[in-house]
Amino acid sequence: MNKFHVLTLFPEMIESGCSTSILGRAKEAGHIGVEAVNIRDFTRDKHKKVDDYPYGGGAGMVMQAEPIYLAYQHIEQKMEKKPRVIYVTPQGKVFHQEMAKELAEEEELVFLCGHYEGVDERVLEEIVTDYVSIGDYVLTGGELPAMVMIDAISRLVPGVLNNGDSAEYESFENGMLEYPQYTRPPEFLGRKVPEVLLSGHHGRIEEWRKEQSYLRTKERRPDLLDKNK
Repeated sequence: MNKFHVLTLFPEMIESGCSTSILGRAKEAGHIGVEAVNIRDFTRDKHKKVDDYPYGGGAGMVMQAEPIYLAYQHIEQKMEKKPRVIYVTPQGKVFHQEMAKELAEEEELVFLCGHYEGVDERVLEEIVTDYVSIGDYVLTGGELPAMVMIDAISRLVPGVLNNGDSAEYESFENGMLEYPQYTRPPEFLGRKVPEVLLSGHHGRIEEWRKEQSYLRTKERRPDLLDKNK
């Protein structure tokens, strides 16, 4: 089983987002585990305050180091070895499918979700092993990116997907986008399913899918073709 631990100020977001659809079924079946740890539970402040003004001045507030560190220690003491800790930040490496494959090999992963204007650098230096972004934009917190990564990683865990071939043939697995997909009815709004898909000829279907995958990648994500040269 792969287990994900999420250090967050909003555990209900993580618990709700990871309890439905494929992730919810994977949790129930014991293929993955998701633990949302509320950082506020580890503050010494009676008002559950976990942020303060930044030294040197500036706009906004910064998350304090101690509550995060204590929350991390709470997780780490239950593990057999030090885990990889992913800090979700726009300053990190951009998440991609190969990274998802690599992280799926880890039995336990910790995600740290920041808020406000950031996190005290000292706790990042102490516990973080990976700085990861899901794109070049800024969100209000790290919970949504953490769930994006958990979803992508979980799909690669054995048993999570019903069809063992699903993950292998999806977009990015061969360096290109996935081919077009069709289902019943054979005609919709005057648009027909390509004849080759109705032929039952597996060799021709495979060739058609490879060609469509290439053409779609060339049209929509030519940068992926450049990477594969």
